Amino acid sequence: MLVVILLLVLSCVVMSQSIIKTLPGYSGDLPFKLETGYVGVGELDSVQLFYYFIESEGSPKEDPLLLWLTGGPGCSSFTGLVYEIGPLNFNTEDFDGNFPTFILNPYSWTQIASIIFLDAPVGTGFSYANNWESYIVDDTISVAQTYEFLRKWLMNHPNFMSNALYVGGDSYSGIVVPIIVQEIYKGNEVGHKPFIRLKGYMIGNPVTNQHDDENSRVEYGHRMGLLSDELYETTKRNCHGEYVNVDPNNAQCLTDLENVTECFEKLNPPQILEPLCSLISPNSTIKWDRRLLEENPTDILLTPSQYPKLWCRNYNYVLSYIWANDDSVQRALHVREGTKKEWVRCNKSMSYTEDVFSSIDYHRNLTNTYYRALIYSGDHDMLVPYLNTHAWIKSLNLSIGDYWKPWFVDGQVAGYSMKYTHKGYHLTFATVKGGGHTAPEYRPKECFAMAYRWFAYYSL
Repeated sequence: MLVVILLLVLSCVVMSQSIIKTLPGYSGDLPFKLETGYVGVGELDSVQLFYYFIESEGSPKEDPLLLWLTGGPGCSSFTGLVYEIGPLNFNTEDFDGNFPTFILNPYSWTQIASIIFLDAPVGTGFSYANNWESYIVDDTISVAQTYEFLRKWLMNHPNFMSNALYVGGDSYSGIVVPIIVQEIYKGNEVGHKPFIRLKGYMIGNPVTNQHDDENSRVEYGHRMGLLSDELYETTKRNCHGEYVNVDPNNAQCLTDLENVTECFEKLNPPQILEPLCSLISPNSTIKWDRRLLEENPTDILLTPSQYPKLWCRNYNYVLSYIWANDDSVQRALHVREGTKKEWVRCNKSMSYTEDVFSSIDYHRNLTNTYYRALIYSGDHDMLVPYLNTHAWIKSLNLSIGDYWKPWFVDGQVAGYSMKYTHKGYHLTFATVKGGGHTAPEYRPKECFAMAYRWFAYYSL
């Protein structure tokens, strides 16, 4: 009976999928199984969400399935695939301003999991809508559409229905991931088909409460030696610990914050140890995105022959613009004819409303389940400092399983971790030493070890 129901549902599902054996920029056949496609969601399937699916290079039948969402909102999951946890990296060392090439990532998480990299919400990456009204999205709509995507994708990939599922992401995904997890839990409880074997979720440097994340930057700056004791103490006293919504009549606080800004303004917020560089675009028609950087430098428009040596991390993002906007690439990925557009890594022009101001209550709800959670923070990120992430975790009032202690890779300290429990719920908080805002991008080896151990139920 279940098979009949699933077949009836599938007959109404609008989707497409293609197996990709070769990609421009990679010599020879791909040494992993890549599938791309669209799944229709929303009313009359008016929204078409694009995805990249890479089957586990280990044991696809036994390894977990991970749904990965990149932040923004509006940043393509291709960012996660090629700069963070996927099997391909751009060859930045040999890039000469012409067509980018790929090298294999020895620390790809696809060695231990099958991963769906989803371009969500609509307007992200190659996802599109059939009418302009469907481009108007908020957190609540995005969550519902992602949940619908997952159900339809699983029904069209029945071989993965029995795999353990995790939902993951970083940055702004910290808002939507716990809500998606709650929706899956509720759907399973009321009998939505298919039953999803959700085991937990993982998020890195997650936005949780944007006010508190931003407010914690002053204390973080002091702890990292960016502010003097005197400036920190007087700012804390005069501003009463509130650095975001400041009383415009509080002259002492405003003066202190001007001094704080002077100490911070030439830093690179996603990774304070790395240089703050001017942002570039590959040609005069493609403007650089700043959503993840939260900066506003002047664009430098360069021709390929003028490219500097890629010594600055954000120059590396230019390669994704060149690659993804190439016609041969879009044909290879089976991007639908008629929907092609200028691909941007992060879409700043989306009609997106952030209607969930804090995801902490969703995390609190999930503590009453039997799920597992991994919350990790690159400890040199000043956009979402680890301090506030750890603070809201502590506010959940969970029992402590393991106290703060180092975890190691190759005998060296890779970060620090704590474990928390509540009945059947388990949460691991981990810092990644030297990591930035998207920790696997900065510390790929350490983050691979972290994910490998956590998926396998080992201690970090």
